[in-house]
Amino acid sequence: MAKPPLLMIAAGGTGGHMFPAQALAETMLARGWRIKLSTDERGARYAGGFPDAVTIQQVNAATFARGGLTEKLKVPFRLLGGVLRAALGMVLDRPRVVVGFGGYPSIPALSAAWVLRVPRMIHEQNGVLGRVNAAFAKRVNKLACGTSPTQMPDGLESEFTGNPVRAAILERAGAGYIPPGDYPMDLLVIGGSQGARILSDVVPQAVAALPEEIRRNLSVAHQAREEDIDRVVAGYEAGGVAAEIAPFFTDIPRRLSECQLVISRAGASSVADISVIGRPSILIPYAAATANHQAANAKMLSSVDAAVVYPESQFTAQALTESLISILTNPNAAKSMAQAALSAGRADATERLAAMVESLARKEKP
Repeated sequence: MAKPPLLMIAAGGTGGHMFPAQALAETMLARGWRIKLSTDERGARYAGGFPDAVTIQQVNAATFARGGLTEKLKVPFRLLGGVLRAALGMVLDRPRVVVGFGGYPSIPALSAAWVLRVPRMIHEQNGVLGRVNAAFAKRVNKLACGTSPTQMPDGLESEFTGNPVRAAILERAGAGYIPPGDYPMDLLVIGGSQGARILSDVVPQAVAALPEEIRRNLSVAHQAREEDIDRVVAGYEAGGVAAEIAPFFTDIPRRLSECQLVISRAGASSVADISVIGRPSILIPYAAATANHQAANAKMLSSVDAAVVYPESQFTAQALTESLISILTNPNAAKSMAQAALSAGRADATERLAAMVESLARKEKP
């Protein structure tokens, strides 16, 4: 009896690479495929959520971006060892398709697939190709993008699939939007794990400066760093605004679906969540993000008038207060922003990725 087809997923480094990879693995398992995850020791720490049926293959990977001179000199040898091990595994159990999601741990599997001419594709989550994906962009059969537009080298074509989102987000995809008005309104502030301090500096001041007729109806849920919580609480109390402050909210999907407006960084997963549910947003891209990719991510929503985008250098309390007034006193505009966000999203991102995998597989003889 023939084995089910094998899909090798290559990913690692961060949850931003691993979570979309996990979504594809779950979908392809349900379609009857076998799945191997190729990653390194660091990436394996993010693999706990993968289904038990996924075989995890740890390979050597390294980056020139970390460590001293001695460690940098070891990088080529570690990568070569990882490539040779990945190639041997593919010879013994040839994948029908290899999909890379970025991060240095994806180098060995993608390199081996290129040498052995295994059909291969990559998925880029951000609006700018990451270093590894950029290196392989001309060496794969298909390119999938999670953000539109994504900056591409000349001559390369890509398919906008969207970024896979969590099941809890999908359950609220396109949830009905209640525009702002003279009744209780929710403002959600999510800063992610990096660089959220600027939100804690600016948002409470901006909210406190709102006219009383807006403040009396407003409730804020603000995700802030532990060390910032006391001053954030004090800022909202000074403005007489009801606020819930915490380092992490476990129910972001619910809060997103129930809010009138969200203030957020522009990470790929945050932009995807906002677009799939369909909410107006004010985005502040993280200025230190590699290749300024969060600014590129934000264009997906700003280009369809679904979001107001502030570079960090222009994100002041006065500017934010003006934007809050503009959106929260104009229900028709807010509703249009919500509808535009929804139009930019891809709730079926995982299915689109799976279709690309199966299309590639049909070109590879079993």
